[in-house]
Amino acid sequence: MDDFPQEYYEFFVVFNNGDYYTGHDLLEAIWLTDRSNLFIKGLLQMTVALYHYEYGNVKGAREMMKVAKHYLTPYKPFYWQLNVTPVLSFIESCIGVFPLHIDRVTFKEVHLLPSLPKLYIYLQE
Repeated sequence: MDDFPQEYYEFFVVFNNGDYYTGHDLLEAIWLTDRSNLFIKGLLQMTVALYHYEYGNVKGAREMMKVAKHYLTPYKPFYWQLNVTPVLSFIESCIGVFPLHIDRVTFKEVHLLPSLPKLYIYLQE
């Protein structure tokens, strides 16, 4: 296996467990050491979007997912041992689910938002 930052490996575990806040922190630690890494920035934006949506910031989620798609598209089909194509399909699906007429709901109302699809990501040889 390539020698990726430890945070990258840890990201897959927390992301697949739905802990987007911790996933954001792990990716941010990588990105802050190499701000030219737009692949990590794309994964970071996707994770931030999911976190925003969980807390009712629908507009922020929409915007972050669009940015994530922009950053990740050049890396398809495969980069850093990640199949990027299903990630981009997931992003498209989420963008399609986000309500267009809602910018924000209270945390108590989050359960009323449409459910997002689930993405499980894995490192591949």
